[in-house]
Parts: sequence; C-alpha cells; structure tokens
Amino acid sequence: MSFAISSYDKPDEIYSALDALVSRPPVPLKKEALERYLDFYETGCPVSKATVTEAKRYIPGGVQHNLAFNYPFPLVIDRAEGAYLHDADGHRYIDFLQAGGPTILGSNDPVVRDQVIDVLRRVGPSTGLFHEFELKLAKEICSHMPAVEMFRMLGSGTEAVMAAIRVARLATGKRRVIKVGGAYHGWSDQLVYSLKIPKTGRFEAHGIPGSAQRLTDEVAPNDLGSLERKLAANRLRGGTACVLIEPVGPESGTRPVAFDYNKGVRALCDKYGALLVFDEVVTAFRVGLEGAQGYFGVRPDLTTFGKIVAGGYPSAGGLGGRKDLILMMAAGLESGKKRAYVGGTMAANPLSSAAGYFTIKEIEKRDACAVAGRAGDRLTAGLKKMIADRGLPFVAYNQGSICHLETVGAMFIKMDYLKIVRVLKEIKIRKKMMETYGAAYAAEGIVTLAGSRMYTSGADDDAVIDDALARFGRVFDNVDVEAMRNGAAE
Repeated sequence: MSFAISSYDKPDEIYSALDALVSRPPVPLKKEALERYLDFYETGCPVSKATVTEAKRYIPGGVQHNLAFNYPFPLVIDRAEGAYLHDADGHRYIDFLQAGGPTILGSNDPVVRDQVIDVLRRVGPSTGLFHEFELKLAKEICSHMPAVEMFRMLGSGTEAVMAAIRVARLATGKRRVIKVGGAYHGWSDQLVYSLKIPKTGRFEAHGIPGSAQRLTDEVAPNDLGSLERKLAANRLRGGTACVLIEPVGPESGTRPVAFDYNKGVRALCDKYGALLVFDEVVTAFRVGLEGAQGYFGVRPDLTTFGKIVAGGYPSAGGLGGRKDLILMMAAGLESGKKRAYVGGTMAANPLSSAAGYFTIKEIEKRDACAVAGRAGDRLTAGLKKMIADRGLPFVAYNQGSICHLETVGAMFIKMDYLKIVRVLKEIKIRKKMMETYGAAYAAEGIVTLAGSRMYTSGADDDAVIDDALARFGRVFDNVDVEAMRNGAAE
C-alpha cells in the first residue's frame, strides 16, 4: 500500500523555524508590487468584483462559506478542470485549494463526472430510499481503512464529529471531550473552542452559551504530557468520553505532531478508558487509501470523514469505526433501545455515494495519493530552495500532498492574557499581511488556502509544479528585503 508521505519531518525543527519567524516583525511585499497585484483585481477582475458586490446584498459577506473568501474580494470561478481553475474574467489559476482538500484526483475529474452524470440521469439526486451506492461506498471505505468495520454516512464533517462525540458518551457513560488547541473539528457549539490558535478558548464562540462548552477540554499540540494531565484530572470530573485529534496535527498538519504521537495518544486513551477519535476529514484518501491511521499504524476507535468521501461532491461526511460503536447509530432500532440519534435525509444520497465510490476506485487505479504526494514533495522542496536562496525567514514543510508555506506565522503567535491587547494587535497585523500574500499568489495565477496552505493532487505533474514554483518565485522577488533588514514592517 502506497502513501502520499515519503518522509516525515521532525516537528521540533519546524517549530524552531516557526518560532524564529514570529520572533521578528512580519516581512511585507514591496509597496509598489502590492499595488500592482491589487490592481490585477481592480482592473482585471471586473466580473468577479461586480458579482461579489451584488452578492453582498443577499449573502452575508458576499460568500456562502469561509473557503471562498479571499482578499481583496472573492474570485468567481466559472470552470474547474484537473490542476486548474478558471474565473469568470477568463483568468486561469493553478488550483492548490482543491476544494479544501477532497479532490485528490484533481478538480472535476472527467472519469468520475461522467459516471456520476449517468447515476443522476437514472435515479436523480435523492429518493429518500435505499440504493446500491450506499452499500458500494460503505464496503469500499471499510475495505481500505484499517479501523473502520462499519460506516454511517452523514451530511458533513461537522455532523460526523457531533455523531462521534454522541457515540463516545453513550458507549463510555462519560461526558468530557478533549481536543487539541488550534484544531478545527467543525462548527458545532461544543467545538468552537480554541480554534486556529491554542489557548484562545471561547474567543470565536459568539452566540454560543458557555454551558455548551463546559465539557470541552483543551490540551497542548504535540504534547503527551499535557494530554495525560488532563485525562488524569478528568477522572474527578465525570471522566473523558473521547480524545479527538487530527492525526497529522491541528489544521491539517499546520501544527505537526511527532511520528509516534498518535501511538502515545492511543496508549493514554486505553489507560484512562477514553475512546480515540481520528478526525480524517482531510487525511482519509489523501494521505493514502488507508488514511493516516494506516500510515501511522494506529487504530482509532472512531474515524470521522468529510467531503472527501464523495470526492468533493456535495453533502458528504460520515463516521466509521468499531462495529459495536457504529451500531449505536443504527437506523430502525427497536423502540426503547438506547442509540445515538443521528439523521439527515440527504446523507448517502445517490449522487454523493456514487461520486465517492467512483472516486476511491480511480484513486486506487491511478495510485493518486502517491502521485499527489510526490507533487507536494517537489513543490515544498522548490519553495525551501527559493526561500534559502533569497535569505527569507519563511517556512515551508509538508505531509505529502498537504503543503504549508508560512510567510508571517499569524497562527503561531502565543497567547498571553496579561498582554492580550498587544497579542490581538499582532495577530491582526500578521493576518492582514498573510491575506496580501494570498492576493499576490492569486494575481500570479495560484489559488491557495488563506495564503498559507496548499493541497496538491494527482493532476499536478512536474510541469504544473515547476510552473507554480516560477510564479511563487516572482512573488518572493517582490518581498521588501529592506524592510526585512531594518526589522520593520509596513
């Protein structure tokens, strides 16, 4: 079985480089270069600008989901194919967003698309009744993922995590949930807690009562000692139902973990009687067909899935794991038997189930995870060389096809509540500058996730990656080196 990750970097070295990055003022782009990049949007993207301006009259912020927002305004995408996106103004971009990670084959893969269209013609998007692709997809997932004996499809990754917690509480009789600081596990009330930056607690929990999160605990990233202390303390507070982790680290490995970290978490969960939940919303079928659990050789009790189980098609997520646990969500259970209640009429609809089944088959046929991983290695190696050659403080690293490029380190500012005003100001400055780098990349023809994360795909051959590196190089050539030397950012 091949995986996307050919070698695993030592997180201590990455964190050391990131600490050095945030210890100095962020380095801006040259003023004239930034003005030129922003002019690309103002004069070169009139259709996108007009469409988004009108959308703001009907949609809060002008977009329906967070990934679509970019500075100075969102691009309106007209066409997607393989390694590329095309906007409504006729510009072509290298697609390193890949719908947030699920399209391992590349955007809008024609082989999958044609088969999905055939299913759509025959049965439509939904009947509310059972169909063959519910079974085919479940069998396919169970055949590849080592710790998934049964699979229940749901509508999203957020729903999958909610279901995992509900099952864990029912199975263990315990209540508390532990997550890692900085990780994102969807937007349910209980988990809008310490998002992106550890120790931020309820900073983004607007509209959510504190009581909704009183059973949510946080531990430090990549720190088994922090986890054991919390598990031990929770023995006196009702116990821990589950520990929820991203196996490559919070935010798709933005905060990487040591290779043996997951094995350590597994051992601690066993010691303290908590279920281990792997959030594989991104890593399943991207790290490999066996997911991160196969790569690390660790069997979680439960595994959450997101839109990747439908290859990027809509309404997709699910929960898999041990048979005895997944049966707690069984539909049609006899009256009076305790079960973890889940639902969703559109879950496992023919369109999404067929798309997931055909996608996984094509990933296997093309060894797409390994191909995407090699592209990620080539991209990261090229970025590292350009950064070193120019003497820039930026940090590039990857977990196979999940690539990270930190230019300002906005997510790595350490919280200090005694200096909270200064910390929040620093985060705001760095976040704004990260957005300008993202705008520059797009103006050069590269779409990223928030200017700091990239997902490569099986459609990214050497020519695509080399073209991307040349475009990144042009941005790096416009870094304000004088400001960097003077230790001041504009």
